[in-house]
Amino acid sequence: MMNNKQKAPSSILSFAFFPLFFLLCFPSSVSAFNITKLLNQFPEFGAFNDYLTKTHLFEQINTRNTITILALDNSTVSAIAKNSLDTVKEILGAHIILDYYDPAKLRKLPVGKPTEITSMFQSTGDAVKQQGFLKIVHNKRGEIEFGSAAKGAPFSAMLVKSVASRPYDISVLQVSAPIVIPGIGVYNLPPPAPETLFVAPVEAPSPSPADDDVDDADSPSPSSKALAESPRSSPKSAEVADDADAPGPADSDADGSAASRGRVAGGGVVLAGLVALCLAW
Repeated sequence: MMNNKQKAPSSILSFAFFPLFFLLCFPSSVSAFNITKLLNQFPEFGAFNDYLTKTHLFEQINTRNTITILALDNSTVSAIAKNSLDTVKEILGAHIILDYYDPAKLRKLPVGKPTEITSMFQSTGDAVKQQGFLKIVHNKRGEIEFGSAAKGAPFSAMLVKSVASRPYDISVLQVSAPIVIPGIGVYNLPPPAPETLFVAPVEAPSPSPADDDVDDADSPSPSSKALAESPRSSPKSAEVADDADAPGPADSDADGSAASRGRVAGGGVVLAGLVALCLAW
């Protein structure tokens, strides 16, 4: 009886500690997520999700507690389609960040100063010379740019939007283009959009003196234009003509003087006749 009573507590303790033992040995099972099911909700990332399945990257993603995935949509992921599946796995491994980042956290990064982070590709041990590290910069235009930390690598991708997140476990961010890793794979990237050049409006040239002379020669002068538009006989000229036909003041005086002289002469003749008649008497 004593032995049975002593064994009972030990069995109870074993059942009590089993869940704790399970949590300690399998911590990822508590916060695990299924990236495949998550991306299945977004058909525009179907090709990217398919690559994660074929390369078995989804298995590594699902065992992580904290992770950020830089996803490519169907039109963008085709830029790496010419590579072998092994190379695609390395390229996409660099698109998986071993930390949690969402747009709010990215915009808190120092402006203009690149931040270096670790990707899943680095954890494989196959990356060399910074190939497994990424650089993120919050540029002065407020954009978030991504690039490989390898020497000479460009900032080839930009943040487009947040696709899905579960703080602070998993974040899926859409980027504009694949991250180019020097020495790994080929990339069929679209050419950069041409910059819009500002073209100043062209002002019409001012007329030169020679042009003024030509215009003046072609156009009638004010005097000739006035003459061309004036009637043949203006009122003033008609008045002048009428005045020429009518007797002027000089002509009137001349006629009056002649009449006066005629009357004086006639009176003298009459007076002389009277004198002669008186003498005859």
